Amino acid sequence: MNIKEIRDMKSDELLKEIDSCKEELFDLRFQMATGSIENPMRIRELKKSIARMKTVLKERAMKGE
Repeated sequence: MNIKEIRDMKSDELLKEIDSCKEELFDLRFQMATGSIENPMRIRELKKSIARMKTVLKERAMKGE
């Protein structure tokens, strides 16, 4: 997910998306531990997406939106 898509989302949508990404990240980490992961680069992508979403939320909080 790119930053433009993230900035277009509402704050409550971002929170829901962060939760779903965290769940997927947990599942992927479990797969990595068991050795059955198909795409290990997905972990990196999810971590970056979560960080971007949290950054946008923090920016909005500082602006007072």
